Amino acid sequence: MVKLDKDALTKGVALITGATSGIGLGMARSFAAKGYDLAINGFGDSIEIDRICRELETDHQAKVLYSSADMTNAAEIETFVSDTITTFGRLDVVVNNAGVQYVSPVDEFPTDKWDLVISVNLTAAFHTTRLSLPQMREQGRGRIINVASAHGLIASPNKSAYVAAKHGLVGLTKTVALETAEFGVTCNAICPGWVKTPLVETQIETLAREHGVTQDVATKEMILQRQPTREFVQVDQIAALALFLSSDDASSITGSAYSIDGGWTAH
Repeated sequence: MVKLDKDALTKGVALITGATSGIGLGMARSFAAKGYDLAINGFGDSIEIDRICRELETDHQAKVLYSSADMTNAAEIETFVSDTITTFGRLDVVVNNAGVQYVSPVDEFPTDKWDLVISVNLTAAFHTTRLSLPQMREQGRGRIINVASAHGLIASPNKSAYVAAKHGLVGLTKTVALETAEFGVTCNAICPGWVKTPLVETQIETLAREHGVTQDVATKEMILQRQPTREFVQVDQIAALALFLSSDDASSITGSAYSIDGGWTAH
């Protein structure tokens, strides 16, 4: 176990899963801009991932550790967390962001897709959390931020696995907060509404095709009609909330689920 020398520190270390696109990439850029070194993972084209790592290092002078860890594989997640602590000697923030989606009625839901959605959206967060907590306890400080969803608070048809996983993630958040409250560690969830990420763009394409409408119509009438603002939540807004929850000013905030959804869950 690496002991944290607080007097020698000038920067923090953030581990962010699913950080090669969408919300996770926005998180990585924002944390790097605030002086954090990064451990990131995610799938994608190797050339593009190399470009992202170079961008983070060059634009923000951040040290970046990239892992191709499969978030459905507990052993690979363990290696990812272990390599992070070995490389940087500490671990200050864990952002559990990796996620996948599959849409189908319950009675038609493929069991392999159910297992995949639960594994990536919920079980992976359990593994990163349990593996990071010993180091955070030793340091006497840590922040765990779970990127849940509006679907962690409410439901929608045909998204049984995703809704179950995100509700579970909010529940996990509360339990971890209670177990770590006396160790300087906090655990909170962020529950975004619709954010224009590659995951949501795929859903828009699917809706437009199934209903025979344009993607613009699908966006306005089938997606954003749920958000009173009629606007997508911006990735930078989610990252700003995560940075606040990682700060000392948020040391008394733990076990909470924060909606950032344009008013969706206020209905």
